Amino acid sequence: MSVKLIMTWDISAEQEQDYFEFVVREFIPGVQRMGFELSDAWATVYGTSPQIMVSAMLPDVKEARQVLKSAEWRDLNNNLQNYVKNYKQKIVTARGGFQF
Repeated sequence: MSVKLIMTWDISAEQEQDYFEFVVREFIPGVQRMGFELSDAWATVYGTSPQIMVSAMLPDVKEARQVLKSAEWRDLNNNLQNYVKNYKQKIVTARGGFQF
């Protein structure tokens, strides 16, 4: 059964330009290289919800857990932390449409 990795975060105010460069040049290609299929990307412009939500699909929970334990994921995620705050992630069973 397909699963979805849902990640949320806020961009650190002093890091916005560097954040966008990192996401385009390293984060997105890295996530795709690890086998995730990006499915959603949302930005909150008003309110108290996390500023960014990104979802990525994998075929099953076993594969998702293996990827999330890998050194490549750890390095990529650690680099993301240089540009964001309030990072959270969870794995859920994939359904059609928007999931939070």
